[in-house]
Amino acid sequence: MTLTLPPTVTERAFKRLAEINAEAGEEKALRVAVEGGGCSGFQYDIRLDEPDTDDLILEGKGQKVVVDAVSLPFLENAVIDFTEELIGARFTIENPNASSSCGCGTSFSM
Repeated sequence: MTLTLPPTVTERAFKRLAEINAEAGEEKALRVAVEGGGCSGFQYDIRLDEPDTDDLILEGKGQKVVVDAVSLPFLENAVIDFTEELIGARFTIENPNASSSCGCGTSFSM
């Protein structure tokens, strides 16, 4: 039996999610999902959402990041972070399972 390690979420990502929720005046979870499509075969869907009963819930700083059961194997050992660069600020995924990724940062292949 192999152990599937869930993704981890950086403190910076939890902090930014807390700021977003404070600005919006609500407490939403950050959903990180993997969908078919994109220029490399798969793409990330990152959005604010409500947790579902079958979601893996990662908590920190009073915030929740959720991953659905179908997406979880694609995100094994991944790191969910928040970065601020000249091109903009965004949540990012560092995924060791991806064999290649696209310049857009949201599309990858396995």
